[in-house]
Amino acid sequence: MEQISAGKKLDQAFEKLGKEKSISFELDLDTDAASLKALDASSNPEPGDEIPDEAADLLSGAKISVTVQSKKPIEESGEKDYVGMAMKVSSPDGDLIEYRVVGDYTYIRSDVDALGKAMGAPMPSAKDLPPEAGGLKKAFEGEWVKFNTKEMEKAGAEMGAEPGAKPAPEPTLDAKTQKKLLDALRKTIAREVDFKTTSEKDGTEHITATAPFRTLITELFGEIRPFAKDLPPGMELPTDKELKEAPNTKVTADFALKNGELTEVNIDLAKLAEDAKVKKFGLVLRMSEGQAPTAPAGATELNMDEILGGFAGAMMADEDFSEEDFGDEGFPEEELPEDAA
Repeated sequence: MEQISAGKKLDQAFEKLGKEKSISFELDLDTDAASLKALDASSNPEPGDEIPDEAADLLSGAKISVTVQSKKPIEESGEKDYVGMAMKVSSPDGDLIEYRVVGDYTYIRSDVDALGKAMGAPMPSAKDLPPEAGGLKKAFEGEWVKFNTKEMEKAGAEMGAEPGAKPAPEPTLDAKTQKKLLDALRKTIAREVDFKTTSEKDGTEHITATAPFRTLITELFGEIRPFAKDLPPGMELPTDKELKEAPNTKVTADFALKNGELTEVNIDLAKLAEDAKVKKFGLVLRMSEGQAPTAPAGATELNMDEILGGFAGAMMADEDFSEEDFGDEGFPEEELPEDAA
């Protein structure tokens, strides 16, 4: 009876979430730098490709905050129904990058120096940009900039396209396929997941969902394969061989419900690493009432020529060779390969 009751409560919480027109959530990687370094080492990276200490420190304390706003309930929304979106990646030392989509424009700002340190390589600075890239310099200095979203999408689609070719349609999931995916997920969860109510305090109820990882994902993809042709191009399903290599350790997710509404999901993934050195590795998802994204004041507008030309100028500033230094094959004259000399 408890299995049915706990599972039903959780299903109702997700249904209530889908009826909202605006949702905000925060994703927190619940780990530490030592566990991330151990996890990276277990993948046997090539010498020099190991995760930098700065990146491990940053990721262990990073949080991603997302808000989406739609004209319709989220469960009924397609791409054209969303009227606002915001995302922010932050660390204990401050915000790393933030963007908002409001109306016709996308707004963005970032801490370029912090991102460069996290990636283990310095990023171009504002002084590396040509004088005409005034707006782009603002971006590299951490100020808000904006660009027309449709113009950027058009420029991106045209880059590298054959002359006269029509841009390919955006890969999207239609409403019918979304429903098939949701039904497949619900069938798999009902069949493979054990639910249990663990505690209730101050109006908050905790429900755990436990399942063996390999069995769960194998059954889920088994439900999806019959309509794989309906998925957008590029969404390839893992092979049976790849699924057999996944650990079958039991994974538990803890769902917190307050007054029947989902407020937090906590998933412990440390055991999946199958490495005793990975002490702490989990995901925490916190839900909250959605706030409508707003356009930041004073953002500098960029145009496509400025963006493309500015980045090209920044990249060229790091080159040691001029055009005259290169031979016909694109190599410095003194370094031409023997078969090209």
